[in-house]
Amino acid sequence: MTEAATAWLDSLDADQQRLAHWPATPGSPAGDDERRRWFYTPTDHGGLTLRTMTGAQQRLALRLLSTGLSQAGYVTVATIMGLENVLDRNEGFRLQVAGRDRARDPDVYFVRVFGVPAPGATWAWRFGGHHVSVNHLVVDGVLAATTPCFLGADPAESALLGPHFLRPLGAVEDLGRELVRSLDADQLVRALISPRAPLDLVSGNRSETRPGDTPMHLAEIWRDAFPAEVHDVIMARTRAEELRIGFGAEHVDLVRMPALPNGVRADLLSTGQQELLRSLLDTYLGRMPDDVAGVEAAKYAGAGLNGLHFAWAGGLEKGQPHYYRIGGPRLMVEYDNAQNGVNHVHSVWRDPAGDFGHDVLGEHLRSHH
Repeated sequence: MTEAATAWLDSLDADQQRLAHWPATPGSPAGDDERRRWFYTPTDHGGLTLRTMTGAQQRLALRLLSTGLSQAGYVTVATIMGLENVLDRNEGFRLQVAGRDRARDPDVYFVRVFGVPAPGATWAWRFGGHHVSVNHLVVDGVLAATTPCFLGADPAESALLGPHFLRPLGAVEDLGRELVRSLDADQLVRALISPRAPLDLVSGNRSETRPGDTPMHLAEIWRDAFPAEVHDVIMARTRAEELRIGFGAEHVDLVRMPALPNGVRADLLSTGQQELLRSLLDTYLGRMPDDVAGVEAAKYAGAGLNGLHFAWAGGLEKGQPHYYRIGGPRLMVEYDNAQNGVNHVHSVWRDPAGDFGHDVLGEHLRSHH
């Protein structure tokens, strides 16, 4: 990872370096304010875009990305990026956004390195664009934090030639539905937190998740980077979408982030249901390199799963707006499919106590001063 980041940075000219390299070290205010500012919308994520790189530089950037993902994770991200071409067609090849004449562009993904990558050093990097945000922190030369990790897909399902469909996050949806539909009446009462699903993830793209968080509107998720008249249009469309899926003010409190995880506890699930939960969790943890994913999965082996809760909102049938989350110590997973006729998926893996490695960095700074 360090070698890949260095090779990419070394390939850039001075103008590219100014966008690509954030010299402040992670853990400093100058380094972390920008590092913790993340997006999953097609806005400026901060950094150098693939579009402004040469072919050789793009290859080096994607090689860096591949060091932070499993093979399956990399294939999924590459497919999500390619969906921008499909979405552009679905929208009539006409949408413009944020000063760009093409809103849906598979080359508008941003790469930025924070600090100086070197053996034994503390540094970080980010790869982000529409429906992708990969954030990695290296402390003293060791990969120390990998969250938040966001993947989405629009369209979530696209027809291919023949009877098959392209579904980059299909397992993320199907395993969740299989689990909730396996619950008996008592389990379902515990798991179902709202009869209606929110339009988006409850945590949104906040730098830090907290109890009491409620769903953010699109204008907030973009950090309100719209002129006033556009802001009003966006808010009106958001409210119309919420009305269409039946999510009202009475449902906001039901999906609010709780102080303690809610839903059905894993120790109340059968052995088969627990295996389904582990398989579902693996679609998030398995985005990471195999050694990292193995360490994370080991935390939930055996009785380690018992501290997790599974919560669901919305309908149980395919095609109905739905949302789920998995919560536990140092873990928060969210998934939502309620937009664009229930064909627009958002999913995220977060660590409420350690997103962006702020807990690891705090300990690191204390031990070095």
